[in-house]
Amino acid sequence: MAVLFCTALLAACGAGKDNSGKTEITLMRFFGSCESQFGQVVKASEGVGECGIVTALVNEFNATHPDVVVKTQIGEWGPYYDQLTARLVSKDIPTVAVMHESALGDYVRRKLVLPLDEDFKRVGVPVDDFTEHARKGTTFNGQTYALPFDTWAWLWHINTKLMKQAGLLGANGEPVLPRSPEELLAQARQFKQKTGKPFFAWAVANETAANDRTFQTLVAQQGAALFAEDGKSIRMQQPAVTKALTLMQTLYKEGHVRPNLDYAAANQAFLNGEAGVVVVGTWTIDQFLRESKKPDSPLQGGYAVRPFAQLYDRPAVFADGHSWALFKGGTTDAKGHEAALKFLKFVWDHSAEWSRTGHLPVSKTVAGSEAFRALPQRESLAEITHTGASMPGNVPTQRNIELLIGEDVANLLLSGKPVAEVQASVEKRVNKALQKARR
Repeated sequence: MAVLFCTALLAACGAGKDNSGKTEITLMRFFGSCESQFGQVVKASEGVGECGIVTALVNEFNATHPDVVVKTQIGEWGPYYDQLTARLVSKDIPTVAVMHESALGDYVRRKLVLPLDEDFKRVGVPVDDFTEHARKGTTFNGQTYALPFDTWAWLWHINTKLMKQAGLLGANGEPVLPRSPEELLAQARQFKQKTGKPFFAWAVANETAANDRTFQTLVAQQGAALFAEDGKSIRMQQPAVTKALTLMQTLYKEGHVRPNLDYAAANQAFLNGEAGVVVVGTWTIDQFLRESKKPDSPLQGGYAVRPFAQLYDRPAVFADGHSWALFKGGTTDAKGHEAALKFLKFVWDHSAEWSRTGHLPVSKTVAGSEAFRALPQRESLAEITHTGASMPGNVPTQRNIELLIGEDVANLLLSGKPVAEVQASVEKRVNKALQKARR
C-alpha cells in the first residue's frame, strides 16, 4: 500500500539531497490538488481557497529559499491517517505532515513525533503567541509537538434574507440569535411558520461527525466534562448530556432540521435557500462568501456567519485545528532537520494568509490585528480562539470516538431512538473503544 501510495505522489518519498544539491524535505498533506491552477503561483497572498493558499505558500518558500526544496506529497482526506500510518510502518516517513490536533495526541503517545520547544525558541517561533486553543491542541505533558496552523470550529452560517422574512433580523440588520434552548425552539417554530422552511440544515446522515460536534458543543456550553479526568471513560449519565440530546431530538422531531441530509446535501440546501442556518465548519466561509456575491444565488447579499449560538451558561463551540508535525526518521541528518524548521518558521510568519480560508488564526497577534478583523465576517469569530472546546488531549483515538458518538446521535434523530438508550449505547461503545486504545 505504501509503495503504491508513494508512486502516486507528486514527488519521490523520503528526504535528503536533490540533484541540484539542495536539501530536500517532504511535506505530506491533504487540502486537495490544484497544480493546474496554482502550481506556478509563488506568492501565498495570491492563493485562493485551502488548496490554492497552501500550494502557493510552499511555492513561495521554495522560491525564496535557494538552499532548500519542499516536495509536496498529497494524501486523500478520508484515508489520510491510514496512509500516514502505512508509511510510518514501512519506514517511508515524511519530514513534515499535517495533523488534526485531535489526532496528534495518538502519535505523541506512540513517540512518533518530535518535541519542538527548543527548536522553536532557537528559530524564533514564539510559543507564547499561540492562541489559547492552539496551544492546548499542540501541547502534551508540558511540551509542544507541532506548529499550529489554524483553529476550525462549528459555526452557524445564516441566510439573512430568510431570517428577515421570519422576523428574526434586528433593526441593525444582524440576525437575532437565541440565548436559550427555549428561545431556539420558539425561533425555529416562528421561522417555519413564516417561511415554510426548516430552520436548520446539517449533515445528519453518513457524515456522523457533524452530529457529535453539535452534541459536544451543547454539552460544553453547560460547563460539563464529558470525559473522565484521566481520559479513560466517557460520562453520558449526567443532566447536561440528557438536555443536549433532548434538544437535538426535539428539533428534528418537530421538523426544524431538514431531514436525512449528508454533508454535501446539507451545504447545497443552504446555498439553494432551503434552510435558514447550516451548521458546519469554518472551512466553508470562503465558498459561501463567493456564492453570496453571485447575482443569481439565493444567498446573494444575504450571508452571515456566527459562532454556534450560546444556548446555555457559557460561550463554547466545538473546535479542532490543523497543525504541522515533524516525524522521527523523517530526515537523515541535521541539515534536513534545520530545513524543516526553516519551513515551519516560514509557515508561522505567513499564517495570516491561511486565515483567508475562513479558518481562525493561531497567533494572538494575527487574531487581534486590524487586517484579520477587516476580513468579511471575521469580527464575531475571533472569540473562538479562546472559547473553542475540544476533547481533552489525553483521550485517545479521538476521531474514532467522534464517529462512535455521531453514529448513536444519528440514530437518536433518524429513528427516534430514546435518549436513555442512546446514552447507554454511547457509554458502552466508547468506553470499550477507550479501553482498547493504545496509550
